[in-house]
Amino acid sequence: MVARRIKIYFDGGCRPNPGKMETAVVTGGAATVVRDAGIGSSMDAEWLALIAALRLAQQLGLTNFVLLGDAAAVVEQANGAVRARGEGAHHLANFRALVGEGAMPAVRYIKRTQNLAGIALARG
Repeated sequence: MVARRIKIYFDGGCRPNPGKMETAVVTGGAATVVRDAGIGSSMDAEWLALIAALRLAQQLGLTNFVLLGDAAAVVEQANGAVRARGEGAHHLANFRALVGEGAMPAVRYIKRTQNLAGIALARG
């Protein structure tokens, strides 16, 4: 029997941009929303949400999971398809440090309408 891959949704945003950031991570029907994640850009907020999703997977001891987000640029940078520059390079370094020596986790793009974390942020 093959273990089911756990889906972890992530999303971040800010108002105005740049401005006050917020993040959300959703898995197993439970949402973790941070309404005051500091000041930064929407890209910073997306990275912080991705990093929070990875931390949650690690805290739960998950080994078979996929991180799902609607920020195409962050997903591409995390997967090495596009070079991260500026602050994105700093966030990518933090992400990779959190991964450590293990295999890079699966990070996939999904449509905004499919992102449960984005829905959780919008409800706030």
